[in-house]
Amino acid sequence: MNNEAITPFRIDIAQSELEDLSNRLAGARWPDELPGVGWQYGIPLAYVRELAEYWRTGYNWREHEATLNKIPQFTTEIDGQNVHFLHVRSSEPNALPLILTHGWPGSIVEFLDVIGPLTDPAAHGGDRANAFHVVIPSMPGFGFSGPTTETGWNTGRVAAAWAELMRRLGYQRYGVQGGDMGAFVSAELGRIASDQVVGVHLNAATFGFIPFGKVSEEELATFTDAEKARLERLGHFLDDENGYFQIQATRPQTIAYSLVDSPIGQLAWIMEKFKEWTFPAADLPEQVIDRDRLLTNVMLYWLTGTAGSAARMYYENMHVAGWHAEPSPTPIGVAVFAQDVAIRRFGEYGNNIAHWSEFDRGGHFAAMEVPDLLTADVRQFFGGLK
Repeated sequence: MNNEAITPFRIDIAQSELEDLSNRLAGARWPDELPGVGWQYGIPLAYVRELAEYWRTGYNWREHEATLNKIPQFTTEIDGQNVHFLHVRSSEPNALPLILTHGWPGSIVEFLDVIGPLTDPAAHGGDRANAFHVVIPSMPGFGFSGPTTETGWNTGRVAAAWAELMRRLGYQRYGVQGGDMGAFVSAELGRIASDQVVGVHLNAATFGFIPFGKVSEEELATFTDAEKARLERLGHFLDDENGYFQIQATRPQTIAYSLVDSPIGQLAWIMEKFKEWTFPAADLPEQVIDRDRLLTNVMLYWLTGTAGSAARMYYENMHVAGWHAEPSPTPIGVAVFAQDVAIRRFGEYGNNIAHWSEFDRGGHFAAMEVPDLLTADVRQFFGGLK
């Protein structure tokens, strides 16, 4: 018999785990570094040393654990997998349910600054008609939903699990939002549950919104300056920033040993991406995202030992039999922030684009970097669909 029970959940990390982390940080074995290379060879030694020392002596996990525990959290088993999620209902009777999905190297921590504005817009300068009940799951393999215990957990299977989660919560009509890998899940959820999903809002969109292969000179001549800049940014990513993707999509088990055993390794692996993908990329991520918030995100990987199972999502996606090619019937809204690469003309092929916004600030982690812009765009998109 299928167990559909939904169980309240509270984070309670053993003190011994925190002491072990502190000891590992204090006893770290550091690599050498070439002089004067900056970020060219990867995340610099001086930056990681300083950040790790703050993590050991300045960061207070218990404070952030308490903050997370103020948010209603639950677990349930779906398709044989534990699923952890936040669920915050609005006091507004006509609020639209909205499921938000993080990507890698993110977590539920990405959405902490948008929960209040989405569930209680009147208290955050918005119209109470634009209220949402929010559901924020940890993807299978990530954080308190991890690790996965069998193969096959690609983003399509996650989308099916989300449809079941929303059914269990009693939501028969709802919106969907996601970025990065969460955009894959969200777009697929709009396909498989089109009778329930009123609309899909995406940020940090890639697959389905970028060209396959080289763009011809003829087509490139029709590009706007903004589209050319995004294509150049995409090319730079594929040429110079794609190593993590190839490793996680081909040998996730091999990299797992380093990341799960070494907090320094885990810290560097994640923080390099936050530096490269926040806007502007030339600055350090803590100039746009609170340093403690960044470390809390890292902690959800470290404390749950899920770096390897999270990486497996890349492997599963790259070894799936096929991707949907037919256009999705569900209305899709896309927010393109300053660090994103989505180009509308490519998105038109397989998506029912009903809303497209472009911004001159914000990066890959929009809910953390520019929660005001993301919240406003979500309100605008779904306001036209209710």
